[in-house]
Amino acid sequence: MLRLCGLGVVLSLVAAAAAVLGVWLMDWWGPRSGLRLFVPEELARYRGGPGDPGLYLALLGRVYDVSSGRKHYEPGAHYSGFAGRDASRAFVTGDYSEAGLVDDVTGLSSSEILILHNWLSFYEKNYIFVGRLVGRFYGEDGLPTSELIQVEAMVTKGMEANEQQQRDKQKFPPCNAEWSSAKGSRLWCSQKSGGVNRDWIGVPRKLYKPGAKEPHCVCVRTTGPPSDQQDNPRHSNRGDLDNPNLEEYTGCSPLAMECSFPI
Repeated sequence: MLRLCGLGVVLSLVAAAAAVLGVWLMDWWGPRSGLRLFVPEELARYRGGPGDPGLYLALLGRVYDVSSGRKHYEPGAHYSGFAGRDASRAFVTGDYSEAGLVDDVTGLSSSEILILHNWLSFYEKNYIFVGRLVGRFYGEDGLPTSELIQVEAMVTKGMEANEQQQRDKQKFPPCNAEWSSAKGSRLWCSQKSGGVNRDWIGVPRKLYKPGAKEPHCVCVRTTGPPSDQQDNPRHSNRGDLDNPNLEEYTGCSPLAMECSFPI
C-alpha cells in the first residue's frame, strides 16, 4: 500500500507540473489584447533607481514587476543585476557578471531549462506579470519565437526525464550508506531508505545505468513478480533480483539487508 501511495504522490507531482506548463503555453498563444510589449532599451529604464519608472525584470521574455521584492533587486541589492533586463541564463549558472547576465540559454541541458521553468513558476506566483520582451523569445507581434518554442520542448523533455527518474527511484530506492575511517563502509536497506516509503525492505545491489561511469547502491525487492511483469502469474517470485543491470556485492550474503566492508 505504501508503494502505491508513493507512486501516487509522484504522479500527482508530475500532473501538477504538467498543469503549470499547460497554463504557460496557453498564455504564450492566448489572446494578447492589452498586452504590453517592451523593447530592451525601454526595459533597461526599470531598474528601481531614483527617477526610474519602476522595478522590472524579464525571464524567458516574460516581464515581471518585482517592486514588492525591492530589497532583493534594487540598485546595490544582491540580485540588482537582474533588474531591467532578461538574464535568464544566470538563473541557472549563477554567473552575475555582465557576461553572464544574458538571455542566451543556448547549450543548457533540459534539466537546466526545467530549472528556468521552475523559476518562471515562482515569478508567476509571487510577482505581477506586466508584458513581454521583444527579442530572443518574443517577436514584435508578441508571439513566441522559434527559440522559445525550442525551450518549451526542452521543458517537456525535462519533465519526462524527471518522471522516469521518479519511477526508477520507486523501483530501485537508493541504499542507506555510511563510512568511517575506523569501520570502513556500510550499506543497508530499510523501508524508508532513499527517501522512498514502501512496504518492503530489499537487499543492497550495484545498479549499472547506461551512460553512468560508476554503479550506485540500490535496494532490490527479493519476492514477488519483477517490476515489469506485475501481471505475470508464472513469475519466479524473486522480485527484481534477476534484473540484468544489477550485481551482487562481493563478500556480502545475497539476501542480506546490510553489507559491511571493513578497511
